[in-house]
Amino acid sequence: MKYLVKKLATLILTLFLVSVLAFLAFQIIPGDVVTSILGTEATPEQAQQLREELGLNKPPLVRYISWAGNVLKGNFGNSYRYSKNMNQMMPVSELIGDKLPVTLSLAFLSMIFIAVIAIPLGVFWARSKNRVLDVILNVGTQTAMAVPSFFLGVLVTYFFGILLRWFSPGRYVSYEKDFWGFVGYLIFPAISVAIPKIAMTARFLRNSMLTEMHADYVRTAYSKGATERQVAYGHVLRNAMMPVVTFLGMIIAEIVAGSIVVEQVFGLPGIGKLLISSISTRDFPVVEILILYITFVVIVVYFLVDVLYRVIDPRISTK
Repeated sequence: MKYLVKKLATLILTLFLVSVLAFLAFQIIPGDVVTSILGTEATPEQAQQLREELGLNKPPLVRYISWAGNVLKGNFGNSYRYSKNMNQMMPVSELIGDKLPVTLSLAFLSMIFIAVIAIPLGVFWARSKNRVLDVILNVGTQTAMAVPSFFLGVLVTYFFGILLRWFSPGRYVSYEKDFWGFVGYLIFPAISVAIPKIAMTARFLRNSMLTEMHADYVRTAYSKGATERQVAYGHVLRNAMMPVVTFLGMIIAEIVAGSIVVEQVFGLPGIGKLLISSISTRDFPVVEILILYITFVVIVVYFLVDVLYRVIDPRISTK
């Protein structure tokens, strides 16, 4: 219980500090949101009216307290750039709510590919005694890690979309209209996200297992008559997964926070693409909430990693 209270306090304090820093950052960066919305030909009277409507005429501290209080109540404010109609701006909660399922679905599919492929590949690689196979996997994983995400997305689009015609590049299918069409389209962006992560995870797991294979408990297991397979899966893998779990936590946090480049390449209306467009248009209410969302995701994922440590190795204390 003490551990949970400590983690909750850390979460609240971190979100508070990030919210302050994000709010202050938007006060000092160049550019005026009013000019961005109205254009350079707007009259001073029009600019002043809009500034009052948005509350930008108030002191920064007053604006922050008002904004933070509304966020705690679940009111994230309205977007400066997106609107439902001519007279009503779109609430930030609705805007993010429309984009979040896309990013979460992409993250879920990507993690399935990573878990199903990387972990068996890492174990197989660690147990392999074939020098030629070792060289092939070494070169292959290094290449996969070195290829930039945007170029990998282009390659996947060209190979699966243009040559094989397994999907139509740029023709995103909404989950509300056709769920299975939506899933089918997401498979290829998920492959683009997963390939470098699969390579990293497999290499990390392989190196971790090779290190564990020299431990004393492995020699003890062999002396008791355990087979190589029993040692690898029953003893070594469990301990080798400890550092890998941390690495997978970093990957999950990165993907769930929004795969910005991949979403841009495949035209996915997700969190990453929304963040980029909101920054470029100075849509500060959206950007501030997205920053809090990313911070929240990272903290929660690392909390779950800590809990998983305890499950994998009960000797670890979470006091």
